[in-house]
Amino acid sequence: MKLVGISGAIIGSKTAKIVDEVLTRAKAYGPEIDIELIDLKDYLVEMVDGRPLESYNDDTKNVIGKIIDADFFVIGTPVYQASIPGVLKNLLDHLPVTVFESKVVGYVSTAGSSHHSLVAENQLRPILSFFKAIVATKSVFVPNDSFNKESQIIDEDIDRRLTELSQELVYLQTKLANT
Repeated sequence: MKLVGISGAIIGSKTAKIVDEVLTRAKAYGPEIDIELIDLKDYLVEMVDGRPLESYNDDTKNVIGKIIDADFFVIGTPVYQASIPGVLKNLLDHLPVTVFESKVVGYVSTAGSSHHSLVAENQLRPILSFFKAIVATKSVFVPNDSFNKESQIIDEDIDRRLTELSQELVYLQTKLANT
């Protein structure tokens, strides 16, 4: 089983940190799982313009290929201007409409303040529903004050919820794989 984490930020490190936490905890819960973090700041994913995938740059093709080949996912989004970032939406626009169909997907979000706690719920969840994903019941919102200066999580509730999300992803995927 391959669990891919997607960090939908091209600046900062907190979103990637949270996605990586979920991946690491899922691996501890299910040691047989292969994990990989796709941090969008490490790739130059071209803007969607209607061309066939094979005509985009290697980074774009590589990222899309990794997503297509994965069995389940955790997606991390920062919240900018009360919305998911355009780079994440652009990546989602590249994907085939069947990529998440009947696959388990969880999500986490980060933001400067708790005023943005429902952005992922109101924007990312409907997109995942469009893709016919099996969306995990647990999601985790992490405001900036939950991190210390070294970007380590200092909020015990957030820490617990990240573990619960990781366990739910592995549990759901294992059940799905055994049916």
